[in-house]
Amino acid sequence: MRTRAALVRAAGKPFEVAEVELDAPRQGEIQVKMAASGLCHSDDHLQTGDTITGHYPIIGGHEGAGVVEQVGPSTPGWSVGDHVVFSFVASCGRCRWCAEGRTNLCDLGRFSLTGSRYDDPGSYRFALDGAAVGQLCGVGSFAERTVVSVDSAIKVADDLPLDKICLLGCAVGTGWGSAVYAAEVRPGDVTIVQGAGGVGINAVQGAAHAGAEAVIAVDPVEFKRETAIRLGATVAFADMADAADFARSLTNGQGADQAIVTVGVVRGEHVAQAFGSIRKAGTVVVTGMAPSDDAGGIPVSTRELTLLQKRLQGSLFGHCNPMADIPRQIGMYRSGALNLDDLITRTYGLDELRAGYRDLHDGLNLRGVILFD
Repeated sequence: MRTRAALVRAAGKPFEVAEVELDAPRQGEIQVKMAASGLCHSDDHLQTGDTITGHYPIIGGHEGAGVVEQVGPSTPGWSVGDHVVFSFVASCGRCRWCAEGRTNLCDLGRFSLTGSRYDDPGSYRFALDGAAVGQLCGVGSFAERTVVSVDSAIKVADDLPLDKICLLGCAVGTGWGSAVYAAEVRPGDVTIVQGAGGVGINAVQGAAHAGAEAVIAVDPVEFKRETAIRLGATVAFADMADAADFARSLTNGQGADQAIVTVGVVRGEHVAQAFGSIRKAGTVVVTGMAPSDDAGGIPVSTRELTLLQKRLQGSLFGHCNPMADIPRQIGMYRSGALNLDDLITRTYGLDELRAGYRDLHDGLNLRGVILFD
């Protein structure tokens, strides 16, 4: 069938909407009519060239939700009409990492930037003018319809608002888990969140939920600081120097227990600022993405790393287990413990996608969301 999708034709080229061919789902796959897709900064990296993929053209979008239209043959457990949320990290349930309970590190992740099927690197479901088109993270949620592996899909209840819970596929789990799982925030802690955008605002929620005494949000954009206060931060600053000073004022000069780096494009100096803000045996969690060609390193003192026993921790999807944590977060949303509604600043049509990313760059959005007809 034919459908419309937003794709980039080459690294650093802008998104454009084109009509593409979509194959029917095969075994272990479902075809989904999209309801909503979040405008994540990670997708913007495709058109800025900060992320280089293994195949072009490639359809963007990895944070989405929709309704199953067709189920591939011999794919039990799925039915037409099922409502689904995508996880941008697939989990096979069989590899070493899945067996150890670290499904966010599933071996299928090695295909995330190839745009192909996970089980066949030469197989694609989209085509444009006869040429194969990739799907970012095997999802490609910037399409009116898409075909995904069931390893990337979580079935959800029909009464849930798909335009809100689509955010569980990336932003919410990545931020919330960065605080609760990766940083291991505990009651009474002092936590800095560096960057209060679509991911960072959920790190704020996670740190508050975990019982931090002080959640210090840092962002140069005033409305993001204001929103952070509303969603759980105790104080907000425009720069890290002020945040670090405030953390030290609460801790007898020691510094924050954790600093979580959730800026849109991570540079070494961001990590160094976070490293300088934490106490002895404190933790820096790096969640934001650096450019593909980043080779600048992290300018921190290795002596301080050793003698003060500080920890640098990377985090993919906030250490979350998508098959378990997305349902858990749905329960939190239902109970009022997790705010999704106030995360969405503006909504757009598919043809307005580039305007949505302009708004992101202008600091106008926490999260923009594409709504499909």
